[in-house]
Amino acid sequence: MNLINFKHRYDFGHEVYVQIFNIRPKKYQWSLFQFSLSWNDFPSSPYIQITSGSNGLLSILFWAYKFGFDIDVLSRTWNWDYMEKVDENETDYLGMDEC
Repeated sequence: MNLINFKHRYDFGHEVYVQIFNIRPKKYQWSLFQFSLSWNDFPSSPYIQITSGSNGLLSILFWAYKFGFDIDVLSRTWNWDYMEKVDENETDYLGMDEC
């Protein structure tokens, strides 16, 4: 069990992730509260998405121009192992290793 997790990654812009009070009862990890802030390299049309019951109690996703944030309450956490593996092998997926 971790009280606070903090992560930063660059994927077409800067993304900062914060998770508060993580538990791992069995196979999946859950978080009481998690949020992310992002600043993307590419602008987008503004939108808001609110979901409930899809892998968590409440999720709010907001995006406007290049700024976005995501707030999740009592939900499954992001899979850090998968994201790190994708970041490490990013050029393999694009076929750049054959150049």
